[in-house]
Amino acid sequence: MAMNIGGGSEEEQGAISTINTTPLVDVMLVLLIIFLITIPVINKTVKVDLPKAVNIPTQTKPENITIAVDKDGNIYWNDARVATSEALLADVKQAAALKPQPEIHIRGDKETRYEAIGRVMYMVQRGGIQKVGFLTEPDHGMLRVRR
Repeated sequence: MAMNIGGGSEEEQGAISTINTTPLVDVMLVLLIIFLITIPVINKTVKVDLPKAVNIPTQTKPENITIAVDKDGNIYWNDARVATSEALLADVKQAAALKPQPEIHIRGDKETRYEAIGRVMYMVQRGGIQKVGFLTEPDHGMLRVRR
């Protein structure tokens, strides 16, 4: 608390009843700086180099192979239906033997169960293909209004 010292009338010579907030602000700024410095030290996470996501348009080459999966789980190899998973594996192994090895692009219907896509990925992995990608529709950033 501060006091008013000096001459003047009796009313002016009384104690000042307001709180001096300057020390409070100083302490709060120091605490804020301490928290800003110590929070990154407290967060302990495993050091991992995360991949950088880049949205690049697909470069379609004639040697690329497209595997499509419709909503019923039917598999298509370059627009030709594949009867079984074993037939898909045979096609993938045959493509993996080519030099240079083609890329496999998987197109899945949005209504397809994850299990069907997972089976295709498993067969592509077992067949020995090194590069696999997923084809999607571009996001135009527009909200669709349902009526």
